[in-house]
Amino acid sequence: MIYIGFDISKYKHDCFIATETIGQAFSFENSQIGFRELLNKLTPFSKQEMIIGLEATGHYGENLKSFLTTHGFTFMEINPFLVKKFGEAHSLRKTKTDKKDAEMISSYMMTVDYKAYHHQSYHISALKSLTRLRYKLISMRTKHYNMITKVLDMIFPEFNSVIKEQGYSETSLYILKHFTSPERIAKMTNEHYDKIRRISIGKFNYPKFVTLKSLAKSTIGVTQDYQLLKLKMSISYVEKLTQDIKSTEEKIHLLMAQYPTKIQTIKGIGIISAATIISEYGDISLFSNPAEMLSYAGLDSTIKQSGTLSSTGKLVKRGSKYLRSTLINICMTIMIHNPVFYDYYLKKKQEGKHHRVALVHLAKKLVRIIHH
Repeated sequence: MIYIGFDISKYKHDCFIATETIGQAFSFENSQIGFRELLNKLTPFSKQEMIIGLEATGHYGENLKSFLTTHGFTFMEINPFLVKKFGEAHSLRKTKTDKKDAEMISSYMMTVDYKAYHHQSYHISALKSLTRLRYKLISMRTKHYNMITKVLDMIFPEFNSVIKEQGYSETSLYILKHFTSPERIAKMTNEHYDKIRRISIGKFNYPKFVTLKSLAKSTIGVTQDYQLLKLKMSISYVEKLTQDIKSTEEKIHLLMAQYPTKIQTIKGIGIISAATIISEYGDISLFSNPAEMLSYAGLDSTIKQSGTLSSTGKLVKRGSKYLRSTLINICMTIMIHNPVFYDYYLKKKQEGKHHRVALVHLAKKLVRIIHH
């Protein structure tokens, strides 16, 4: 057999070809010319005898993977952490170069069962990219929500005592955007109230309006120009990010309409959550048991055993953070609609588990159901 290891980087890749007699190391650019050089190096060998391995390094290796797949080569993706531990077990020297890493990967391929990479469909790849983009956009928007809160704590700390809500609604953002300072909020008229009431669909009533104006007149906050500038910019970013999130969700809905799944038949799982679970796991049939799915999501616990001592520790958290957070967070909704999940949650609470720990147990149960 011929064992080939690739070390992936942004502008170039390193390759090590290990045959029964020799080892050949070379570098090639992450370009069309570089890929042609790679193809010339691989052509003399039989594809059936090749065992190709490369580390899972995000988007840097996507072009190389597509190139190998297009030309009929199969390969296996490896967790970089496993390669690191393999290298530490074989040498005490702290020598790390790209060529050494490529050689280490080829050596690692000699010790494991070869499982060829399962090429994901366009829908899965697109869903994965879009759901992760949505996650990052929401995180960015949350940072600007926090910035708005910090500014209001300085200029109008009483604002959120009137408009009690998670995040900032269209109504509160409209007030802050168009009136900005407590002085201007205090001078709002009944005409302004009518506009705000229509925006809130009647949720912002007149007593709230009067209370907000009264608090604005007597606020202990100090209005400063630079704080108002920060508030204006944060509101602008929030509005843009909200629109981007909406556009991303529309794309996800269109893709999900073309990719039917049974995951949504579990009450409490919406389209976005289902899209995240499907895209992060890929082809669930590749997982032989639920334990593998739990490990992939980083929901398995650390186990420490020495002599007569044995303990179970915290979550490993080495899997997909997007998948893990989605599985845990949707359990709040699932247990509302599913008596089995709610009873299981109560059972864990009665055992003395913290709320968040009980949700993790629900997530594990959910993974077992999804695998089934």
